[in-house]
Amino acid sequence: MNQIDTIIFDLGGVLIDWNPEYVFLDAFNGDREKMKWFLENICTSDWNENHDAGYPIAQGTEDLIKKFPEHGHYIKMFYGHWENMLGGAIDGTVEILDKLIKSGTYKVVALTNWSNETFPIAQKRFGFLQWFEGIVVSGDEKTRKPFKDIYEICLNKFHIAPEKSLFIDDNLRNIEAANALGINGVHFENPEKLIQQLKKYHIYL
Repeated sequence: MNQIDTIIFDLGGVLIDWNPEYVFLDAFNGDREKMKWFLENICTSDWNENHDAGYPIAQGTEDLIKKFPEHGHYIKMFYGHWENMLGGAIDGTVEILDKLIKSGTYKVVALTNWSNETFPIAQKRFGFLQWFEGIVVSGDEKTRKPFKDIYEICLNKFHIAPEKSLFIDDNLRNIEAANALGINGVHFENPEKLIQQLKKYHIYL
């Protein structure tokens, strides 16, 4: 196994808790079934990820309201109340990040699917986003994970050798796409498990 010299973090779901349920469970008066249906059929993951890839939020919202006018009120809530979907930092992972950076052993960067319109909100709220050597934001690049282009942008921008890098993401789809490019991957589930997973790569905290 090649010695790891670079660690690439995903942000949402790994370092930052983000969940539309924080807005829509209240919006649907605690009716989890109605909320689930709405997020699976109207404001879907695909629709949200289109904005992560740089599609303008105002235009995407307008497009969806034209398609589902009867749900217009709730569609407007998705980005109108987006800040309330940020639940806070995942403290255990932030501690891991801190230790990795302070070790001085690794280049530590981030690769995130995030709209460039909403990312500044996160930057203001979470000081640890300033710790990275750099962050590749999908909305800036007009592409997103799991597409090959964004991984190559990250590798080239930070002069990363894929076989010497380790990518941490909570979405298995994104890990598999990274693996296809020769990047080592860890499927994040929780901070405690991540500590054990890092040991497989001889990374000890």
